[in-house]
Amino acid sequence: MSVRHPIIGVTGSSGAGTSTALRAFARMCRRLSLKAAIVEGDAFHAFDRDGNRKAIARARIRGEHFSLLGPTANLLARLETLLRDYGRKGSGVSRRYLHTEQEGLEAGQSPGTFTMWEPLPEGTDVLFYEGLHGGYVGEDANIVQHMDLLVGVVPIINLEWIQKLRRDTDERGSAPEEVTSTILRRMPDYVNHIAPQFSRTDVNFQRVPLVDTSNPFVVREIPGNEESLVVIHFNDHSRLSSNLDDYESQIFGAFKSNANTLVVPGEQMETAMEIILLPALEQLVQRRNQARDEALPTS
Repeated sequence: MSVRHPIIGVTGSSGAGTSTALRAFARMCRRLSLKAAIVEGDAFHAFDRDGNRKAIARARIRGEHFSLLGPTANLLARLETLLRDYGRKGSGVSRRYLHTEQEGLEAGQSPGTFTMWEPLPEGTDVLFYEGLHGGYVGEDANIVQHMDLLVGVVPIINLEWIQKLRRDTDERGSAPEEVTSTILRRMPDYVNHIAPQFSRTDVNFQRVPLVDTSNPFVVREIPGNEESLVVIHFNDHSRLSSNLDDYESQIFGAFKSNANTLVVPGEQMETAMEIILLPALEQLVQRRNQARDEALPTS
């Protein structure tokens, strides 16, 4: 963790709502006149799209499991180096993973490849990490120790599967059977390396559908925000204010389900994020400014 160069993590799988969190943080940064460096967890995959397919095939031959959720498929030590460098100096080296045809076209590369490693923009005030491993702890790396604030964004597991099935079949041309096989292959890494992270966050935003998702492998439509509730849980070690009465009064339709948990309508998720997280971001900025002022030479 760093006083002068704060780092905020948003951890969760693709489609879980991490983009919603980033939009909320972008507005907060504009409000506070902050320049942010954005780091995507996908940039630290060990293999590009073609290399990942080959790694999966090799693991299958050996009778091993391999998935992007696990540490062997990611450069987590290199990610930790970036976070450590940013915390100390406000700088570091990263790259981008090009997901789509449009991203590849803009970069002059094929989709499914990485851009070159390059320094982060100069003069940033805060770093935002968005990806699968913001709360990771293992023998190879300890990512969570570098987070000044860590937010978990996760749908219930059936909804996560529905979103993956819909995205991979519609956008990536995968057969439903292929997606189901991927879900099964990823399960050990999800249980061992992803789920534990949500006990290390400051707060979790979990979307819960209000329609039947009991068999996610036959559901055709992803439940919309208007068909969902968001369960907001503050972990016992949270660095956020856990005055739920205050949040409840500010968020339309909010109610407490227990002493550490607030429930809001799905349409209020982004608003709730801003109300809950803005004071924490302001506090990090005030602490940073104070540290910089104290470091200035006195006349």
